[in-house]
Amino acid sequence: MFDIRISDHPPSTQLVLRRQGTDTVLPPLWLRARSPEASQRDPATGQRLFNPHLLPDNLTLTSASWQDDRLQLAFSDGFAGAFDPAELRAGTELTEGCPATRPWRADLPTPPVYRWTELQDDRSMLRALTDFLELGFLLIHDTPTQADSVLDIAQRFGYVRTTNFGQFFEVYSRPDSNDLAYRPVALGPHTDNPYRTPVPGIQLLHCLQNETSGGLSTLVDSLAVIAQLRREDPQGFELLCQVPVRFEYRDADTHHVAVKPMIELDGSGAVAGVHYSPRLDDIPLMSNADTQRYHRARKRLGLLFESPAFELRFKLDAGQLMMFDNNRVLHGRTAFNPAEGHRQLQGCYIDRDGPRSLYRVLQCQLGDHAAPAAPYEEPALEDR
Repeated sequence: MFDIRISDHPPSTQLVLRRQGTDTVLPPLWLRARSPEASQRDPATGQRLFNPHLLPDNLTLTSASWQDDRLQLAFSDGFAGAFDPAELRAGTELTEGCPATRPWRADLPTPPVYRWTELQDDRSMLRALTDFLELGFLLIHDTPTQADSVLDIAQRFGYVRTTNFGQFFEVYSRPDSNDLAYRPVALGPHTDNPYRTPVPGIQLLHCLQNETSGGLSTLVDSLAVIAQLRREDPQGFELLCQVPVRFEYRDADTHHVAVKPMIELDGSGAVAGVHYSPRLDDIPLMSNADTQRYHRARKRLGLLFESPAFELRFKLDAGQLMMFDNNRVLHGRTAFNPAEGHRQLQGCYIDRDGPRSLYRVLQCQLGDHAAPAAPYEEPALEDR
């Protein structure tokens, strides 16, 4: 429960927030910067018309009163205005306004599967976005399979990011390719492009044709794996959060290098995901003892990523697509035999903030009127 009350403590007035039985005084600087008055914020954009960094650091609240369910506040710098208590309460939560993540393992009971036609409806789209933000991936079936269809699907969720691979890239067997993804070999769990700054946040892989029995797609949730590692080896977890790793990619026209820890933390210190690609990483020079400690943690992390307890494995058929958070969800593939037939996927990237922005917009527009999508049970997520 939230409750804002006015408390007079000479020589100044205070605003006190009670939340779950705990009282917190709302600082005058915190309040003053949140003024919604038209003289302080542009009504159309919500952007401030003044620089709150220049407010006096000894600012005080000189008066406070309730009027028509709004707070009338006056400050020692001479400003006075009305404040919405609901907006003040919302401002006390340091959140991005998106659903919390839900770590998952191989026994995930209901994988998030949607038909492409469903996602043209905003209510179904909001449900899909909720699943994506919670679980880090979506499976989309019955999609168009024309060349470049992956771009149309991607643009429903965000803006396509062009890289040295182009707006989109083709994934099929090519003996002279510049990446192992274009060979028929097995690919262990990894994240794409850890050598970039910033890393492409979301990847879409769209199946146009698959005549092979192999080439099964795999997904692993790094949040679940890292939680397991942290329980087993807290010191190893800390090492993987701290030790910088050099990731490098080069071909005839490109040379990318990035230095960052293997486990990525967000601004609040929570685990956001990983940068993981054993084909591309190098650790810094450390003492032999430190190198061994780091290697033990890295080895255990890799073994957990490859454990069947954490891995979803399934076949993508023509017209099926998987979209996943490239910072959080690792992907891979079993080997396949090109002699069995053609296997062709197209892929592209969008930035991580696209689906988050769309979620907030649709949530604001639809709110409680957002209905869950119709259940879709076939085909099942299994080896076929």
